[in-house]
Amino acid sequence: MVNKFWPIFFMFWPILAIVSFVIAPSMNWWFPGPAMSPLGQQIDNLFYLILVIVAVTFVGTHVALGYALWRGVDNKDQKAWFSHGSHNLEILWSIAPAGVLMFISLYQLDVWMEFRVKSHFPEGTTPVAEVTARQFEWRIRYPAPGKKLMTTPQADDLYSVNDLHVPYGRPVSIRLRAMDVQHSFFIPELRVKQDAVPGTVIPVWFEASKPGEYDLTCAELCGWGHYKMRGRILAENESGFERYMETLQAEQNYDGVTQPVHSGAQIAEYGIEDSQ
Repeated sequence: MVNKFWPIFFMFWPILAIVSFVIAPSMNWWFPGPAMSPLGQQIDNLFYLILVIVAVTFVGTHVALGYALWRGVDNKDQKAWFSHGSHNLEILWSIAPAGVLMFISLYQLDVWMEFRVKSHFPEGTTPVAEVTARQFEWRIRYPAPGKKLMTTPQADDLYSVNDLHVPYGRPVSIRLRAMDVQHSFFIPELRVKQDAVPGTVIPVWFEASKPGEYDLTCAELCGWGHYKMRGRILAENESGFERYMETLQAEQNYDGVTQPVHSGAQIAEYGIEDSQ
């Protein structure tokens, strides 16, 4: 049995790998949860494709090594076969990995272009806000209700910090900036990650498939307070998004003296009686 230790040892790892690959998705070992966006599902599919390729390579090499060791234990008189300077083998182990990498590169090209290249953004993608990363918060600039987001701040723009409200069920985009150092705009559940580089404005699009609250974090070490640079993506229906914009506008324009004009939803939320 002692002679069989190394063959068994090398055969144990592919078995463990296969078990891990099977149970990992249900245990959320690979991701924080299911992808909550169409693009995220494509990214997950690409991840699993690469995982399968790696798993097949890992399991195959270990099974072959374990089999060779097992045969060697039972045939001690048989000498090992050595190959030195084989051009055919060198060509094989050069072309095979290159072919796999080329396949992955071409397979993921559409996903990469859809996310990174503005001309390939989904039709109807509209910019809803400008997000500026700074130590250690996310500053949000919205256009006033009924207006488009301009490249430069406008007098009636609306502002918030760390809470980005977006409609769900349709693609939206933001303009990403960095005020001081490099940051990284990361929404794990939507599989969105984009570096924010000082001096550049980067368009980023995403689509939340379901309403809810999604974590927004900085994935780039940006200073002593990096750990607390967190925000929220709040995906809501169109009417909820419009109500939020109206509420934000009322809060921003209220001077504490004059009576602002409120919608019914805002009157109920703030408990203000309509004097009209």
